[in-house]
Amino acid sequence: MTTSKMPQHAATTSAPVTLLLPADVTAPALARHAVRSALLGLGVAEAQVDDVLLATSELVTNAFEHGERPQRMELAYDDGRLTLRVYDTGRMLPELRAPSPTEARSRGLVLVQALSEDWGFERCPGGKFVWAVFRLA
Repeated sequence: MTTSKMPQHAATTSAPVTLLLPADVTAPALARHAVRSALLGLGVAEAQVDDVLLATSELVTNAFEHGERPQRMELAYDDGRLTLRVYDTGRMLPELRAPSPTEARSRGLVLVQALSEDWGFERCPGGKFVWAVFRLA
């Protein structure tokens, strides 16, 4: 039997991914590319990849707009759970706000909350991590 005909199964654990983010507007795209590559390598379904990519964009963009700047993104996968963390040097903590129909913005964390199993933040030396956890089939 050739290996190409064997059923493909997603890994139960993968090595963590750390991506240093540039201090410019390319950071969200670079983060999405790294996340997409990691998830497709794990065999994650495309529909779930899209949800995680949207959340990735929101977390990295929020770090630019509300933190002082994103410095790195970390991605870890273990037993069907993906944890995405974005570190920035800002002191201001994220705040989930109800979006207003008259505002074109301020929906980032609402989207992250809707797409993820859980989300939150943790202070750490020099800044904070904002994280989201996804259950992947």
